[in-house]
Amino acid sequence: MTPRRVVYAGFATRRHSGGVHVLTQHVRLLRAAGHEAWLWLPDPDDRTDWIDADVPVLAGATTPIGADDLLVLPETPTVPGRDPAPGARTVIFNQNHFYTFAAGAPGPDFPGWAAPPGVWAVTGESRDVLSAVLPGLAVSLVPNPVDGELFAPRPGDRARVSWFPRKRPREASLLRELLRHDPRLAGVDLVEMVDIPRADVADVLATTTVFVALGHSESFGLPVAEALASGCLVVGYDGGGGHELFEAPGAWRIPDQRPLLLRDRIAELIAHADGSAPLRAANRRWVLDRYPLSRTAGALDAAVTAAFARPGSAAVATHPAAWIDVLGPHFTAYA
Repeated sequence: MTPRRVVYAGFATRRHSGGVHVLTQHVRLLRAAGHEAWLWLPDPDDRTDWIDADVPVLAGATTPIGADDLLVLPETPTVPGRDPAPGARTVIFNQNHFYTFAAGAPGPDFPGWAAPPGVWAVTGESRDVLSAVLPGLAVSLVPNPVDGELFAPRPGDRARVSWFPRKRPREASLLRELLRHDPRLAGVDLVEMVDIPRADVADVLATTTVFVALGHSESFGLPVAEALASGCLVVGYDGGGGHELFEAPGAWRIPDQRPLLLRDRIAELIAHADGSAPLRAANRRWVLDRYPLSRTAGALDAAVTAAFARPGSAAVATHPAAWIDVLGPHFTAYA
């Protein structure tokens, strides 16, 4: 008897992708729990070196999905009326509720597939938004885990401020110059992280004093969570869905698009950095207590069990890469 499978449709981006990394975490967790789980990429040449060798991969523009299988699809591109696997048992793993309708205006029966999909969300905020906007679909919470082994603090020889500019490139350029010209930050290491491997991100955060959150339209905000695990103080924008992370004891939310307020709070935190060790340690404890791998594993197992309880038919699935062009150039520039 062929075991039922859980097949995750994903994309192998050139640079590390937090969203695809979460898919690989799911695959590992499910396989550890005894499930037959796979990552599905649209092209056999797509696998990149940041996807670990122990993650099994299916490749091709199409793949057969058995009547006993579960196909997990990303929220983008979910194209209304274009069913990627007609009749198959499916789930939309929605890692960012702001992208739900990125591929087109929804109809009354979104997404208009032969068999209604389940929906998985990564935060309580995202679950509540999706439940309200998609009342006909069952929405479950599968929270993201935070890797406290990779992301951990270590002593540094000077104060450091770091950030990712990708979601707000224009504002990030302003911030960089504001910080560079501020005499209160003379001698502080300013690090803008651009297209660097995940291990290098962990190295930077390990000795970062203040991490600046420049998220935009977030469902969770994994960089903020990883900065907290690294023992950073955090200041910046919660991006909407990431507001729960700013409940950490050493995190400060700034009103949107206020770079001068950001600069001043950063300078204040740096001025008192010598006494911040207890607060930075509290940040690490706080985030690892709330987002352990065990919580994700339990929620994922329950969500998969519920999905398998729904009926499904065999189908030949089309990888969602077939519709990536409907998103347009502006989506991929900031997604």
